[in-house]
Amino acid sequence: MAKKKNQWTQPEAPPPPLFTGQKEKDLVKQVNDELIERVIGQTVLYYPISVEHTNFHPLYGEALKKTFLPPIRVHALVSWEGYKTTTNNFGIDRRPSITIHFHKRRLVEDQELFVREGDFVLFDNSHFEIVSLMEPKLLFGDAYSTMEIAAKCIKARDGIFDAK
Repeated sequence: MAKKKNQWTQPEAPPPPLFTGQKEKDLVKQVNDELIERVIGQTVLYYPISVEHTNFHPLYGEALKKTFLPPIRVHALVSWEGYKTTTNNFGIDRRPSITIHFHKRRLVEDQELFVREGDFVLFDNSHFEIVSLMEPKLLFGDAYSTMEIAAKCIKARDGIFDAK
């Protein structure tokens, strides 16, 4: 006969994950903030679209003329992708592209900024339009803890974006 005190019982809640508590996530945020802002990061000016002042099409959600909010200084890692040459019926087109790696928690929690496709950034005296977004890096392999927003950007043509 087994003793009652040695009998196994199921806990009401699962134990917290090892090494991935809130303290560890805060430490990673602090280290990333310091590295990006003081050591290896670059500064970009982010021009978000004003949702309230832009007249979007009711069905398609597109706008012929976009209204932008004042720029916000953001520290990020920028990687130069080089020039991409395409050929079409109108001739040859050669445009540079960059990928900007934003620290997600820094943007969302500290600056209350949400990166969206169609917004513009100023980097190296050139305006770039964000054409696609990814969240490629997970924190400690946790699918609910992404730590990076990677924005693929192409250089805006003259006359498309007016920063004034």
